Amino acid sequence: MTGTTFLELLAREASAVEFEGPIIAARAAGADPATIEELEQAKVEALKVRDLLKRRARREAELSALYDTAGDLAALRDLDAVLEAIVHRARQLLATDIAYMTLHDPERGDTYMRVTDGSISAKFRALRLAMGAGLGGLVAQKAVPYATADYFADARFRHKDDIDEAVTEEGLVAILGVPLRLGQRVIGVLMAANRSARPFHQEEVSLLASLAAHAAVAIDNARLLQETRNALEELSHAHRTARAHGEAVERAALAHDRMTSLVLRGGGIEDVAAVVTDVLGGSLAVLDDLGRALTGDVGELDQEVFEAAQASRALGRTVRRGDLLIASVDVGGEPLCTLVLRSDDADERILERAALVCALLLLFRRSVAEAEGRVRGELLDDLIARPGSPGLADRAHRLGVDLGAPHVVVVAKHAGQRERAAFWASSQATMWHGLAAGRGDEVVLLLPGADAAGAAQRVAAELSASLQSPATAGASGMPGEGREPSRARDVARAYQEARRCAEALIALGRAGDGASAAELGFVGLLVGDGRDVGGFVDSTLGAVIEYDARRGTALADTLSAYFGSGGSPSRTAEAMHIHVNTVTQRLDRVGKLLGEGWLEPGRALEIQLALRLHRLGHTSITQTVGADAI
Repeated sequence: MTGTTFLELLAREASAVEFEGPIIAARAAGADPATIEELEQAKVEALKVRDLLKRRARREAELSALYDTAGDLAALRDLDAVLEAIVHRARQLLATDIAYMTLHDPERGDTYMRVTDGSISAKFRALRLAMGAGLGGLVAQKAVPYATADYFADARFRHKDDIDEAVTEEGLVAILGVPLRLGQRVIGVLMAANRSARPFHQEEVSLLASLAAHAAVAIDNARLLQETRNALEELSHAHRTARAHGEAVERAALAHDRMTSLVLRGGGIEDVAAVVTDVLGGSLAVLDDLGRALTGDVGELDQEVFEAAQASRALGRTVRRGDLLIASVDVGGEPLCTLVLRSDDADERILERAALVCALLLLFRRSVAEAEGRVRGELLDDLIARPGSPGLADRAHRLGVDLGAPHVVVVAKHAGQRERAAFWASSQATMWHGLAAGRGDEVVLLLPGADAAGAAQRVAAELSASLQSPATAGASGMPGEGREPSRARDVARAYQEARRCAEALIALGRAGDGASAAELGFVGLLVGDGRDVGGFVDSTLGAVIEYDARRGTALADTLSAYFGSGGSPSRTAEAMHIHVNTVTQRLDRVGKLLGEGWLEPGRALEIQLALRLHRLGHTSITQTVGADAI
């Protein structure tokens, strides 16, 4: 009966106090001392069994927790979730008020709070512990477990104000800490703490150490998993990059093959540009060495684009400016061509290859032009220096030049840029089916046409723009008549006259201008071989002479008297025996006929020369007429 009572108490997991019940009941019933002694022995044995069952239950719970933790590690998906579960289980199994974990920070050389369970202080959750500071810092430094029943009374570790303030705010008293170890390296500390004094038994230290070992494994697995993921991502990225690179190379090779095939079939810059826009899209412009568009249009190009072209030539690569891609090629430090593509996203390799193909085309064209230019230059030199040489007309005919047609010889004086000026002149001669030659500080062009003045002005303007410095051009015309010997001599004569015109322009301070002898006024009479006196008189004074002939007036005589009297109307009136008002009226009429500025020094000099030439070539002017004849 006695053993059955205690077994029932064990079966329903009664508290230790309830095991006193049977003894108290026996005494109350007047049991003898032997019976009481027997009950006391049974109680002691029952309590031993109770403690054993309780320890086994606790051990079973601990093993179950460790098993669950191992399962968490096996199914690791989220490191934070695993670490939070470990800390929570530590708090439950040790029946503490709080549990937390700190991890080592290699960069700062201390530990920081990683996970907490049961914490109520924000300051405590943000705490960092230097190595050796506080109980957690001591565990991290020594790599062995430490426990204290009363934190503030324990002098084994270094107290720091910020740590003690955080511990006080959290209200902790008893603390147990065990290291998180990976091999010989401590990566953190797992701790459990109470807000009241309590000792920590060896079994509790072992349990917390087991959980810490699992936590260390979880952290290391997560690290390895992340490294594996990173490696896979890097491998995947490298694979994508290699595939994209391969596709880009293949695409560039196909585009290059298309461009090369076009060149071999005789295609030009426009055909290459068409391939580029077909492959890359957008709009493309190809610029020459002066920034002029050879083909295409991408709108107004600012200074930044030309600076980008310089950078492209220096780097040997495509340069991006906004939505523009610029690839430029030079030869011997001199720009040759620039490709400007307006596109949001394009393969730079294709544009660079297109720039090289365009550069090769331009070099080929330049070589052909230079070879043809040498032939044309040699012929023009012979026409100027050896006009009597046989076969000049045949040589000109083979080059597409008909010496029997009207031509203009233009001589352009430049600032010493011989190669650039000669190349420009050669390209112009080829384009206009003429001849060109470089001779010292000048270039000579034989161009088809009859407008000597227009040709001189155009050459001066365009060559000045090409050289970016003033070029002065004189011109002389050749009428379309005569046989080969006379035509060759005409070229030599026209060259000398055109050269004198250019030199006269420079002497007159008109560098950068272009003109023929006809536009130089009386100076043209000095430099021109034709000496067209009548033409000069007509262009200078024709309106007055015609008026006199038609109206029977004496405006020309009045002008002569006016200039002869030093520009005095009163002395003019005395010399011509007319009233001064009549002189004034006649001069007003002259001004209307000759236009504004006729009294300016240069213009007045030409008018006086024309008056003298007119008097030499004509009979005396009609006698003075009255004022009413004006």
